[in-house]
Amino acid sequence: MNLLLDTHLLLWAASEPERLSSKARALLIDPSNQLLFSAASLWEISIKKGLERADFKVDPRRLWRMLLVNGYRELPVSSEHTVAVNELPPLHNDLFDRILIAQARVEGLLLLTVDKAVAKYGEGVRKV
Repeated sequence: MNLLLDTHLLLWAASEPERLSSKARALLIDPSNQLLFSAASLWEISIKKGLERADFKVDPRRLWRMLLVNGYRELPVSSEHTVAVNELPPLHNDLFDRILIAQARVEGLLLLTVDKAVAKYGEGVRKV
């Protein structure tokens, strides 16, 4: 299964694995799953780290390298993804989450999230 991780799951997997649910942990260690991260997540981390948000202390460049070394595949943001955001119902206002949902739908991926608001989108999203 091809799994796109939301930003918080990426951060937790990298620096606070104890915060991952057992369901998330099982999906992440299953060798039959391909794990992906979005360039939008690194953009979000970069912006929020620059704003000195307490929950975004990780160095985005180091995280990026670590994800690639550990077999994660990077998903760039395309014009098709950005246009697909317009097709999403207004269930959630977080722009970074909305691009992740659009990417998952366009690419036929399953977006893993810890966010109840994101999970409301249903199709292509699983709360773990």
